[in-house]
Amino acid sequence: MRVLVVVALPEGQDIVAVDLDEGATIGSALEAARVAIRHPGLALDRVGVWGRCRDPGCVLREGDRVEVYRPVRADAKAMRRARAGLRSSPRSRSGP
Repeated sequence: MRVLVVVALPEGQDIVAVDLDEGATIGSALEAARVAIRHPGLALDRVGVWGRCRDPGCVLREGDRVEVYRPVRADAKAMRRARAGLRSSPRSRSGP
């Protein structure tokens, strides 16, 4: 069976197509793609299939896209709040 292994990097994506036996897991796909060797220091604790987080023991199907996710550097909600707080409003809060 053929699956894609995709690593999200700051400068782009690294996509590797690998051929695996039926019943292969996410962990075996990462080993076959040599992700740990190609990207040393990359944490392989957050992985998923087609945008959904899965554990490394999850069994794959033909055509699956295994994704390795980077840690989130900033909270999106906190960033939106910070941007909203910097804008001044033309309306007075004490008026009608």
